[in-house]
Amino acid sequence: MAINLVKGQTIDLRKNDGGTDYDLSEVTIGLGWDVRKKETGFFASLFGNEEDEYDLDAIAFLLDANGKAVNTGRKKPQSNGRSISYYGGDIIFFNSMQHPSGHIWLTGDNRTGAGEGDDEQIIVKLNDLGHQYQKIVFVVAIYMGQAHKQHFGMVENAFIRAVDKRGREIARFSLSGNSTYNGMRSMIFAEVYRHDGSWKFRAIGEPHTTDNFVDLLKQYT
Repeated sequence: MAINLVKGQTIDLRKNDGGTDYDLSEVTIGLGWDVRKKETGFFASLFGNEEDEYDLDAIAFLLDANGKAVNTGRKKPQSNGRSISYYGGDIIFFNSMQHPSGHIWLTGDNRTGAGEGDDEQIIVKLNDLGHQYQKIVFVVAIYMGQAHKQHFGMVENAFIRAVDKRGREIARFSLSGNSTYNGMRSMIFAEVYRHDGSWKFRAIGEPHTTDNFVDLLKQYT
């Protein structure tokens, strides 16, 4: 049975409380969210009551033993209307979806949160990652959240979860229903890190007002 984590809680990804081994040869970090429905009624019908589209992005920073991202990538021409134009480094995001090692990648860029389950996924082959990588930090940011006057307080059913190769959910961390996330547009969600020959998962839930994940990256470079 998956563990429902609270902020700051750490678990060993290899085993659950029942002692069951998880298959960490491939772990999926799933991010999901829904947009809060607008109020209905007479005035809402006059001005429209469709849900706004929210573009939440899942991002991963691969860090060394000093907690630093050594290779932040190389510049390339902008694509997909995005403002960030780096690729080929230790940062996994919408413009650099696969790590050069081939052992961690982003499956796609969901720009609406539509659909059930995970809206974006980062897949990691933990056991294949080189030992120069000691930690992976997972971040979520609302793309152009400030320009669109959007923040996490307007998002429902937001979660991050870890699933093993067999599809068994290891842990889930919910971010909805917390008023401290009002006005916040990015967040350090969680991290996995090496410890005594194993991998541990820690729920962080540290919110920030910026909608630019590069602002968060600065503390790791």
